[in-house]
Amino acid sequence: MGKSPVKRILVLGGSGAGKSTLARQIGALTGIPVVHLDQHYWRPGWREPEPEIWERQLAALLREPRWVMDGNFGRTLALRLLAADTVIFLDFSTWRCLVRVLRRVASTYGQTRSDMAPGCVERLDWAFLGYVCRYRRHTRPRHLAALRQFTGTRIILRRPAEVAAFVAALAASGGDRVAPQCRAFNPPAGACTLRR
Repeated sequence: MGKSPVKRILVLGGSGAGKSTLARQIGALTGIPVVHLDQHYWRPGWREPEPEIWERQLAALLREPRWVMDGNFGRTLALRLLAADTVIFLDFSTWRCLVRVLRRVASTYGQTRSDMAPGCVERLDWAFLGYVCRYRRHTRPRHLAALRQFTGTRIILRRPAEVAAFVAALAASGGDRVAPQCRAFNPPAGACTLRR
């Protein structure tokens, strides 16, 4: 990573916010391995693993020296925050996330996405759509509360244009400087938050 001490980046946000896409972009620019939690968590046919098995699997992933990890999985967020040095939170509106999820379902229906576990084909899942609609009201406050306790670098991006500017600034740095990019691309007042 050159000059940057950033080694473990956690990407959070509502479903459809673009966590996996951003994780891939950061991985490509920095050379840090990308970990899509959905690929590791889900079993074929959308079956959930036993909690003990998942916790062991996650612990092994977190022990790796470098990663860009995307995914929510609230029950294990505290463990991931302890291991991370940087968190990027995509704080998008419910409407934007829901539209993106519906587009994703329409474009990949019946297929397994590249960021998903084998045997988990894209489907229209009403319970999942309900989760997307409730995220800002129910899950987001818990994520923000956890982020307030996080002692590493916190970057909050609230619009796709901010994400694009963040990625462009990271690319311009040669992938060496993840954390300062929030300041470097000079977003409109209040648009991007960086806390160390």
